[in-house]
Amino acid sequence: MRKRNAKQESQQPEEKTNQKSFTKRGEPAEIKTCEAGQSKSGRGWLRRIKRLFLTLFVVYISVPFLIRLFPALLANVVYLSALKAPFFVDLQRPEDLQLNHTANFYLSPEEGVRIGVWHTVPDSRWQEAQGEGLSWYESALRDQAPIIIYLHGNGGTRAIGHRVELIKVLSAAGFHVLALDYRGFADSTGDPSEEGMTADGVYLYRWVKERSSGSPVCFWGHSLGTGVATNAACRLQDQGSPPDAVILEAPYTNIREEGAHHPFAQIYRIFPAFEYFFLDTMALSNIFFPNDENLKSMSSPLMILHAEDDHVVPFEMSRKLYEIALKSQHSQENVKLVSFDGSLGYRHNNIYKDPKLPALLWEFLQPVAEF
Repeated sequence: MRKRNAKQESQQPEEKTNQKSFTKRGEPAEIKTCEAGQSKSGRGWLRRIKRLFLTLFVVYISVPFLIRLFPALLANVVYLSALKAPFFVDLQRPEDLQLNHTANFYLSPEEGVRIGVWHTVPDSRWQEAQGEGLSWYESALRDQAPIIIYLHGNGGTRAIGHRVELIKVLSAAGFHVLALDYRGFADSTGDPSEEGMTADGVYLYRWVKERSSGSPVCFWGHSLGTGVATNAACRLQDQGSPPDAVILEAPYTNIREEGAHHPFAQIYRIFPAFEYFFLDTMALSNIFFPNDENLKSMSSPLMILHAEDDHVVPFEMSRKLYEIALKSQHSQENVKLVSFDGSLGYRHNNIYKDPKLPALLWEFLQPVAEF
């Protein structure tokens, strides 16, 4: 027993020793493995970040060259007609947007082109309009209420929120509103172009004028649509039938200057040959929209509306246009500039929120309506 116990006793320290050495050998091994894993993981994230920045840099460098090689790419950015927002809205059912006195219809300015139009009658006639067809809406244009043809900006459809809200404000103020989607936009067919969009505006004006029996008809252009409005006004004037009035909301001087100031352009302002790659390329796509040149010859009464905090089109462009129009028309009565203080927060799309807007419009259009 003593021998066995002695033997066991002699083995116990060895077991302890072995156990301790295992622990000592094991712990550092585990720590080294963890540190190695963390090091590999860190290097992996660093490589991913480097690849991401390299990819972004390659894209940044490539875009100007692609745009110059394929000018149609820039045209798609200018028009944004591929953006069909708001999605899942049936444009043939304006009543779904609380436009309960609105008819949807289509016109064909030329073969192969169909443009979608909403006609909203004044709020005072909404009960009469219930259940009526297109013929009733056409005849309603003869009620002597002023008629506004709304030419929206780039991207989206006539159902975008701020456009619908403006239609409601104008209808409540007692105006007919005809809002169209240019060719290539929304449910309209064809391909967008400055020439084609201008032709759409001219065609709708003539269509309305033929049915209005003397009611005043004016253009209201917003943002990109201001260029369509002045183009169409000058063309109609050259043909001997200038529009009764033109209202420009957030207008730019010309598309080249606006392109240089647009938020998207700020990403590339420091890029070498910025004008060559971007501004000159718009001209290659026949995109000019020269509001400044148009106002030098346009004779229709003009009202300019612009928020001082507009983040897309600088307010100073409206001031320039106002000075040009004053010099060309030699009359402060026919040319008005209405600015909206930046503290109101209207920015680029929300002038419709101003409670004074209906009164301003009637003050401007009253002489035209009486004439």
